Amino acid sequence: MFDDFMTVDVLTTFTGITAAVIVIVQFTKSLVKKKFGDQFVRLYSFIIALILTFIFARQGSNIEGIVLTLINAMVITIASMGGYELLADPMAQSIRKK
Repeated sequence: MFDDFMTVDVLTTFTGITAAVIVIVQFTKSLVKKKFGDQFVRLYSFIIALILTFIFARQGSNIEGIVLTLINAMVITIASMGGYELLADPMAQSIRKK
């Protein structure tokens, strides 16, 4: 996918930040789950996406830019969580508890 390691230029793109969120969350997820449980992983993913988005892909310092950065972090979180599920277990069947 990449010709080089992760760079600042790569982290300014949607694909780059999404890949970084996937890597960071999957690398540290066991620590987070052990301390806080499964429910916190989604919030943890959002926090990582928000931090990376504010550092590398901020849309501005006015209120519109901040709101847009928050929305972008939400989209990145959803993409990174879905992307991992697609790669890790593409044939997974969702089973809902009643």
